[in-house]
Amino acid sequence: MRWLVLLLALSPLPAQAAVLAAARTLPAGTVITAADLRAIDGDRPGLSDPSEAIGLQTRITIHEGRPLQASLLQAPKLISRNQMHPLVFQRGALRIVTTARTLSDGAAGDVIRVMNLESRATISAVVQPDGSLLAMK
Repeated sequence: MRWLVLLLALSPLPAQAAVLAAARTLPAGTVITAADLRAIDGDRPGLSDPSEAIGLQTRITIHEGRPLQASLLQAPKLISRNQMHPLVFQRGALRIVTTARTLSDGAAGDVIRVMNLESRATISAVVQPDGSLLAMK
C-alpha cells in the first residue's frame, strides 16, 4: 500500500493546456467572432487555436465557459430552407439563370435539393460562395 501512495505522489500530474471556451452563451446558429472566445485552463479536450473557430457557426447552444470542440461547429449556412435564390444552369457557352426555391439549408460547397419555379422540377444544386446555386450536371 505504501508503494502505491509513493508511486502516486511521484507521478507527474497531467499538464493543463489552454483551450478555447465560450465567453458568453452562444445560441445555435451563431457565427463565432473573437469576442465570443476566451482561453481557459483545463484538462477537457477542445480547440486551442482561435483560427479554428472564428467564422464558423455553432450547431447547438454552447453555454458560457464550455470548451469549444470541432464537433460543435460547422461552416456558416448561406442558404436557408424555403428561400428564393438564383439558379444557374451552364453547359459550355449556354448559361440559363432562373429562380429556385431551396428545399434545405446549405453552406458553400454543399449539394442541396431545389425546386425550379419555372418548371416545378426538383433538382440538385451546389451552393456557391456568393449564395447563388449552380445546377448539377
